[in-house]
Amino acid sequence: MALPTLSIVAPAYNEERNIHAFLAAIVPVLEGIGETFEIIFVNDGSRDGTLGMLAAASSQDPRVKVIGLARNFGKDVALTAGLAHASGKAVIPIDCDLQHPVELIPEFVAKWREGYDMVIGVRSKRDEEGFVRRTLSQTYYKVMRSMTSVEIPANAGDYRLLDRKILDVINKMPERHRFMKGIFAWPGFKVASIEFQARERANDTVTSWSFFKLWRFALDGLFSFTTAPLKLWTYIGALSAGGAFVYLMITLIQKLFFGIRAPGYASLLIVVLFFNGLLLISNGIQGEYIARIFEEVKGRPLYVIGQLYGFEQPQADKAPEVVTIAEPSQPTRRELPKPTKPPQLPRL
Repeated sequence: MALPTLSIVAPAYNEERNIHAFLAAIVPVLEGIGETFEIIFVNDGSRDGTLGMLAAASSQDPRVKVIGLARNFGKDVALTAGLAHASGKAVIPIDCDLQHPVELIPEFVAKWREGYDMVIGVRSKRDEEGFVRRTLSQTYYKVMRSMTSVEIPANAGDYRLLDRKILDVINKMPERHRFMKGIFAWPGFKVASIEFQARERANDTVTSWSFFKLWRFALDGLFSFTTAPLKLWTYIGALSAGGAFVYLMITLIQKLFFGIRAPGYASLLIVVLFFNGLLLISNGIQGEYIARIFEEVKGRPLYVIGQLYGFEQPQADKAPEVVTIAEPSQPTRRELPKPTKPPQLPRL
């Protein structure tokens, strides 16, 4: 069977109400491009009827394929599983809640045909997010660009087109903390961008991204792509030590030459609490990096696949750090070697 030209990868978590609308919207657009395609859904441990609907869609259309993860591993890991199983010459990650306009796909493909290796969808407006959240997001990406060597565009999500050469590089990146915006940007190559207006989620569904999840997502991106926070505390420690030394010299001079008594208990307590706070923050940052080292050295699979629909054969060998569920094999009995007699020692 010939490989498709385009692979659409759509992670799904509790998207039962959006599957039919998503397929009804995207299939005519893909058919209008005139290229062969496949649509790979990754069910990320949904608790509703998402997996059943995806399996039914796969049985009706061979171009629809489904990867069912054994539990909820998170969107970035689910996206990684879909990218590892994509066989097209170009791959387009997309959300299946219809926030990403499928009408943009022909423009992605047109830019790709012009010779661009990655075409990024950039949101033109973010007024619906509110001033505070929008400002925090812009500040975060400015900090990321200043601390890392990776150019991560602001207002860009996962919606983009990736050439096969970029996808092959991404599939060889085995880290377990999958900050996909940084992973997409890391390989480089020739990049173009297209602006679009994000839509409301279909069927009035609610996003699962809480403030705490967004905070952890931001920290994962920062700690996964730079060691600048560790280096920053080296400078903070040097400045603190220098400031303490200067303050000590001033105190000694005031006492020895001017008879001025040193400040009392309150100022000492403030200084101690301040520097203890700095130490705790520093230890917390070190702990974040140590925890990531711990996660990496354990060597656990990145995800576990429970079901595959629409694939001709299991493709676990193509995926980085993947386990598929199979029947356990019977243990085999090992034959122990028979003991041999010890050699006879000559009598003295």
